[in-house]
Amino acid sequence: MEEWKKEVAWFLVAIVVVFGIQAGLRVALHTDSPLVIVVSGSMEPVFYRGDVVLLKGVTNPDQIKVGDVIVYKRPGYEYPIIHRVRYIYTVKIDGKPEKCFVTWGDNNPVPDPPYPTSDGLLEVQLPDGYIAGCVPTYAVEAKAEFVFPKIGLIPLWIRNALGLG
Repeated sequence: MEEWKKEVAWFLVAIVVVFGIQAGLRVALHTDSPLVIVVSGSMEPVFYRGDVVLLKGVTNPDQIKVGDVIVYKRPGYEYPIIHRVRYIYTVKIDGKPEKCFVTWGDNNPVPDPPYPTSDGLLEVQLPDGYIAGCVPTYAVEAKAEFVFPKIGLIPLWIRNALGLG
């Protein structure tokens, strides 16, 4: 076999393996995005920009404890947010009691802002009297399980070079 054909074959095998691993992780970890690249410094020194975080889907809000790092979607934000749970509250959303999570990045001085819901902004009063946003259960996608340091820097650099980041 000619050398270039071998290289193309290995490249194709590598692509199939990568997509196979991604599909397997989706099933095994119960999430559409089992690997995410950290795009901000809000969680330093735990996660740095360019780290890749392995996520596990959350199927029950009781799986989330204070101190866990969760990933949630927020309306109006392009990327999911990955921050630490500091408090857990039970609130009424659409007339039903539901858990919500006060979060903020380890490198941020204040909690995340109030979360927009169909009932208005979701916020709670913390023990110190501060009013903080609270992330509803339905917005939580996953929990952080493991970090692979810096392996996402190249894709971030490429996205920035192409004006996509």
